[in-house]
Amino acid sequence: MKLPFNRFGARTATAVAALLCLAQGAWALEPFKVQDIRVEGLQRVEAGTVFASMPLRVGDDYNDDKGAAAIRSLFALGLFKDVRLEANGNVLVVVVEERPTIAGVDFVGTKEFDKEALQKAMRDVGLAEGRPFDKALADRAEQELKRQYINRSLYGAEVVTTVTPIERNRVNLTFSVTEGEAAKINDIRIVGNQAFSESTLKKQFDQDTGGWLSWYTKSDRYARSKLNADLETLRSYYLQRGYLDFRIESTQVAISPDKQKISLVVNIHEGEKFVVSGVQLEGNYLEREDEFKALVKIRPGQPYNADLVTETTKAFSDHFSKFGFAFARVEAVPEIDREHNRVAFVLRAEPSRRAYVRRIQVSGNDRTRDEVIRREFRQFESSWYDGDKIKLSRDRVDRLGFFTEVGVDTQEVPGAPDQVDLVVSVKEKPTGAVTLGAGFSSAEKVSLTFGIKQENAFGSGNYLGLDVNTSKYNRTLVVSTTDPYFTQDGISRTFDVYYRTSRPYSGDIYVGNDLVKSEDLYKIVSKGASIRFGVPFSEIDTVYFGAGIEQTKIDQGVYMPIQYLPYANKTSSAIPLTIGWGRDSRDSALAPNSGRYQRFNAEWSAAGDMKYVKANYQFQQYIPVTKAITFAANAELGWGKGLGGNPYPIFKNFYAGGLGSVRGFEQGSLGPRANQFVGADGVTPRPYENGSYSYLGGSGKAVMNFELIAPFPGAGNDKTLRWFTFVDVGTIYADSDQISNSSAIKSDGLRASAGIGLSWISPLGPLRLAWANPIRKQPGDKLQKLQFQIGTSF
Repeated sequence: MKLPFNRFGARTATAVAALLCLAQGAWALEPFKVQDIRVEGLQRVEAGTVFASMPLRVGDDYNDDKGAAAIRSLFALGLFKDVRLEANGNVLVVVVEERPTIAGVDFVGTKEFDKEALQKAMRDVGLAEGRPFDKALADRAEQELKRQYINRSLYGAEVVTTVTPIERNRVNLTFSVTEGEAAKINDIRIVGNQAFSESTLKKQFDQDTGGWLSWYTKSDRYARSKLNADLETLRSYYLQRGYLDFRIESTQVAISPDKQKISLVVNIHEGEKFVVSGVQLEGNYLEREDEFKALVKIRPGQPYNADLVTETTKAFSDHFSKFGFAFARVEAVPEIDREHNRVAFVLRAEPSRRAYVRRIQVSGNDRTRDEVIRREFRQFESSWYDGDKIKLSRDRVDRLGFFTEVGVDTQEVPGAPDQVDLVVSVKEKPTGAVTLGAGFSSAEKVSLTFGIKQENAFGSGNYLGLDVNTSKYNRTLVVSTTDPYFTQDGISRTFDVYYRTSRPYSGDIYVGNDLVKSEDLYKIVSKGASIRFGVPFSEIDTVYFGAGIEQTKIDQGVYMPIQYLPYANKTSSAIPLTIGWGRDSRDSALAPNSGRYQRFNAEWSAAGDMKYVKANYQFQQYIPVTKAITFAANAELGWGKGLGGNPYPIFKNFYAGGLGSVRGFEQGSLGPRANQFVGADGVTPRPYENGSYSYLGGSGKAVMNFELIAPFPGAGNDKTLRWFTFVDVGTIYADSDQISNSSAIKSDGLRASAGIGLSWISPLGPLRLAWANPIRKQPGDKLQKLQFQIGTSF
């Protein structure tokens, strides 16, 4: 909050008034030679400050002009409210009365504004502890504070300034505020509309008369800046639909006598609807007229649309930039035929001069090193300006996931018409996270997970993760590190070392009337290490190669499903070789609105006790439906198979269900379920009782998600706060050699759910919340209609 006061004006007025009162006394002194100067009335100000400010010195001849100048210079210090000059023989006596010093500034009753922000604003204008008190400045602060409340629709706010003298010529300054209730918009009227209904036009406004979310969005609070934005939206609405002569005649804002209700009236002139009659190109198009014609969005015979005109000129400018013409001038000149309500456009282009980039500057990266950003740039210094490379560079920096905002501005170099500087501005986000996850259902207790990672360790761009998972079903310790630029060519290197103890997802298990706790059940223990390299084959394609070694053991425990019996109480080893491919053309890694993401991973183990092949493919597509709404589709396919006559290892199975999969179902609960366990003798199968079972997963997986994503109302510039509606479909398939009809419930049919959700990169970390209603389910499915995941960032 800024309080723009003019301290100089207030002090000048005070000084002039004092001079008018005191000048006569000063000029009444007879001229004399100053043999000494004595200062009286000082309490806090040092005498040296007075002597240094006066134009008179010992030995000078005193006269009226020098006396007036001395008074002016002392008043200009702002430390005194009264100054007099007297003569005692040849001694000049300066009599001063100091202004009181501010001991403290406090605010009482301020709820709309943060008290610390108000105190900082006061310090910026001179009302702070230890500063001389200026009554005129305090009055101006009071009036400015009232104006700030008016901007928040608190028209009835009252501000009373109290100055309390205390010892040692000090004062306490208190602003007592009675805020009252915010004035609400009671009525919005649009006058002069004929082509569109008033209700249609009012839907274009962000301000309204209130709704069920007004407590959060404050959309029913009037603000002049919001009204101006709404008027621009209204103007764009008409200009997009052919109304070339549309204008806003006037706006009236009326407030009720009790200052609680506001009425808005907007008077408009629609004019006639115009149709485009033709488009013509003029100027220098680098002998590429056909390429530019293909970029024209304006179509003859269609209604005039200002947005399409703007898109065309921008497309022309961007196309010129591909050839180094950073300052190309493109103008769409309308030729209006009002008699027939037609408009033709002449697109005039002048590429001007070709430019090259002198320097690339990076700003806003307080933590991230410059080189982390610069190595993503494909536009180089001392090279010709290339608009495509600059856009690609911006997208690559954005896809790092380290920043909430990334912008690139072009600046001319003074005195060098063929040179430009690029200024890359970023806004960093927390890249370390301690993640907590939870799920709720009416039948199950709360389930929790935990993890910690740092995606931009020490600002180097390297990933460093320590994954400690303490959930009910999984205990994990994973140390992982990735250097995305292991070589200067951009080859990445990743090391993983892990130790995992997991219990397959299970329902409540009863033996007779006794409930068996999950920690007493069987568990799968796996440990291993791997190394992986990522080789970029293009700007958006990376191929991964790797190898690892792992050991897996199943501790039989109690009530182990018979499907795990072949692996019980022995260690199985594997040496998997991996290959993968990733392609990422999304416009953002945090909140994508357009682009595509694909990922393929394959794992082959031809040595060791386990011989198998496993593959997984993920596809994401983001399509902008409108400027605010995005359609997103995600598909995941998984497949595994044993090799050389060996069964596919059951602990390599895929799981589905929960956040990131098919929402509305318990995490990992889809697919086959074991209904028999190993008895007390360690061999004999026995049935689970009371409908209990264990989730087995499967060697095949298919999941599809569809979402409509929109900014959350009132989110402002926070592009990561979004809500969405979704439909999820998925299933898990089992390999026939893993289950039999007598020992498992196959349960491999499709499941589906639909619901709404919220996602946000919050100050505490990434948050996802989903409420889902299963629309296709099977008996025995475990449901969780409400699921969320939240992280704490550092």
